[in-house]
Amino acid sequence: MKAYIDIGANREFKLREAVLVYRTGGDGAFASLHKVEQSQDGAPYLAAGELLNTAFVRTLAEGLGARVKPEILPDNILARTPDLLVWWSRPQCRVMFFGGTDEQARKLNGLVLPHPALVFKVAGRDLSVRALATTSRPAGNSPLKTAPYWNTDNRGLVCPGTMRVPESSDVSSIPQWQAAYFQSNFTHAVGAVRLTNHPGGFIGLWRSLANRKRFAVRYLTDAGETLEEFVARGADR
Repeated sequence: MKAYIDIGANREFKLREAVLVYRTGGDGAFASLHKVEQSQDGAPYLAAGELLNTAFVRTLAEGLGARVKPEILPDNILARTPDLLVWWSRPQCRVMFFGGTDEQARKLNGLVLPHPALVFKVAGRDLSVRALATTSRPAGNSPLKTAPYWNTDNRGLVCPGTMRVPESSDVSSIPQWQAAYFQSNFTHAVGAVRLTNHPGGFIGLWRSLANRKRFAVRYLTDAGETLEEFVARGADR
């Protein structure tokens, strides 16, 4: 989370309190609040602590969030936190670019081809993509499909390759993320992911879509997770 504090010439900041966080070997943790005292020689030291109360946590959270810019969320946003952005796009035709050494793939370079509905997730600087077999806005329990694209692994994580990664991940940057993904070159499969069940494989799928208006969703493979699970993986990173 990014927080900004304006420090004016007429404001003086002094170290007055400290928060200590204690962790176990597992997931257990607690925090204590300590006043900062001064010894006779002027050296600071921590006084006895007390467990954090909800009033202090609320005050701290409000202070950190005081300069977080509010955003109006459009209908395509599925999830949003300070570090995570998830949205979906409807089926549409897009230009595709293919690089690498595969001659059959290069013949498809620059063609306008139909694409399925997609779910995009930005977590930090990482982009992940899944596909949908439906054309309606997905719910938390909606099953996801594997995105039928090279440069994308079995988790949906995109290998950036020639992609120009946008600097921000706020709502206004969504067009930049989608453009960066589809304006990059699809060059290779990543790992042992099954991108499609088309009998002609990946190249056969996209060759069959030339001159068509709709993506054949019957050739999508199951991703093995729901939208809720996909979002949770980004929140836990």
